[in-house]
Amino acid sequence: MEKLIEKANILMEALPYIRKFFHKTIVIKYGGHAMIDEELKKGFALDVILFSYIGLRPVVVHGGGPQIEEVLKKMGKNSTFVDGMRVTDNETMAIVEMVLGRVNQEIVELINQNGGNAFGLSGKDRHLIKARKIQRSKKGKTAHVPDMGMVGEVEAINPLAIVALDRNRFIPVISPIGVGEKGKTYNINADLVAGSIASALKAEKLILLTDVRGVMNQKKQLLSTLESKTAKRMIRQGEISGGMLPKVNCCLEALKGGVTKAHIVDGRVKHAILLEIFTDRGIGTQIFTTT
Repeated sequence: MEKLIEKANILMEALPYIRKFFHKTIVIKYGGHAMIDEELKKGFALDVILFSYIGLRPVVVHGGGPQIEEVLKKMGKNSTFVDGMRVTDNETMAIVEMVLGRVNQEIVELINQNGGNAFGLSGKDRHLIKARKIQRSKKGKTAHVPDMGMVGEVEAINPLAIVALDRNRFIPVISPIGVGEKGKTYNINADLVAGSIASALKAEKLILLTDVRGVMNQKKQLLSTLESKTAKRMIRQGEISGGMLPKVNCCLEALKGGVTKAHIVDGRVKHAILLEIFTDRGIGTQIFTTT
């Protein structure tokens, strides 16, 4: 009886948020440990299905770094990373596309096997993600800047396929592959793809699942909320750096592009996205802009 009462209390707490976000788009970048641990994988699928059942519109963008690295090692290929991005030659690009396609299929099957209605897409499908080769430069420096190969950045998003899937009550699951001029294929950072798609859809929320609790202050305390002006100041002062820096910048760009709020959430916590959205304090960092 106590467990039933506890579940009822949780539902009552979530109800105002369910009403608030009804028919709103939630873009989720799915990556990190949440994609490897079997229990977390199933929990994520169930969370996304629940969103769909209660009238939210989830869109999933997935990574696949660990899976790609595993295949490359088996093939005897070593990866080089620059600013967290994998240098991608033509052979590596073919492997990346193959592995991401397999990961995409696995996510779609997991959602569908548990009662959902998912549909997998590559960013190349119907030119969903128009990309260009990433250009790296260091102004005022003579240091060699390596060619990143087939690493791209988002030039534009064509959301028509996503809108059509949503209209037919499908959950879009998107791999971060883009297409450029003359049909060239590009490997793009999944966080950046998720942010760009969220902006194109004017999503209510962008959620980045990662392997840390969220944004920390100098005392290593979790910041449950972070206003965009404060985030920019922390970046200037070096308080946000390392692997967290591109994630926060991704969130800031999404907010600038029309997303209402962005969240950086610990995907190692079971049902992390539910806890972040449907509880008062959440479990990660919510980034927002005041008007």
